[in-house]
Amino acid sequence: MASHLLGGRGSRGRGEHAVHAGMEPAGRAGFAARGVIYLLVGFLALRIAFGDGGKEADRQGALHQIGAQPFGTALLWLLAAGLACMTLWRAARAVYGRAKTGKRLADAGRAVFYALVCWGTAAYASGSGGSGGGGSDKESKDWTAAALKLPGGQWIAGAAGIALCAAGAVIAVRAVQRHFLRKLETGRMGRRTRSAVTASGVAGGVARGAVYAGAGVFVTVAAVRFEPGQAKGMDDTLRTFAHTAAGPWLLAAVAVGLLLFGLFSLASARWRRLDDTGS
Repeated sequence: MASHLLGGRGSRGRGEHAVHAGMEPAGRAGFAARGVIYLLVGFLALRIAFGDGGKEADRQGALHQIGAQPFGTALLWLLAAGLACMTLWRAARAVYGRAKTGKRLADAGRAVFYALVCWGTAAYASGSGGSGGGGSDKESKDWTAAALKLPGGQWIAGAAGIALCAAGAVIAVRAVQRHFLRKLETGRMGRRTRSAVTASGVAGGVARGAVYAGAGVFVTVAAVRFEPGQAKGMDDTLRTFAHTAAGPWLLAAVAVGLLLFGLFSLASARWRRLDDTGS
């Protein structure tokens, strides 16, 4: 019986290793797709900071930019494929990973998130997404309105807003602490490359955390005031940075940070350790 059990565990271990090995290309494709989206969002936000406010600085705007290029539809399908790969990689980590339960649940949540983003990208590529979907701002307002209609809706929406704020703070703090370096094969990098990747990871993580926290503040305000229209998605949140005391320069700084996070994601596609048990 003992040998049978040990054999079973060994078979499971070999199965987990095979899954991780098979999912590595998927993970790398996923990080590359994420990098492309953040590069485009950062570029659009930078244009808004310098007076060109015509395009949405969110995923919808990024998809529009890609679709407007030669062979844009094919590029959109490639992006959707990359996001599907990220979904599969996160799901494999959630199911077969050896990390703690909390981290596996986080991977499961990320898998669901990327599945939704992949679905939206595929819908846009097929033409069913349309150009008037409203982007992240409409989605945020619609979700908040739906939540407020539920019993205890103010508490639900408020909790979601606070959770976004907390997530943004955690993202920014971990970036400053360079937590991401634990997940990268830094030994394969040259000194200058490691410095560049570290700088992009810190600046990009802080900018990404600021956007999450900003969106969380608006959702919380919408819940407190019972006004769904107060909620903002990525585009409106970024535009709000331009209306602070720092003016458009704060938005420009966040936009550069998002561009750097896009570059960091591309670096992760090459140097990320994908068979680790961490987050």
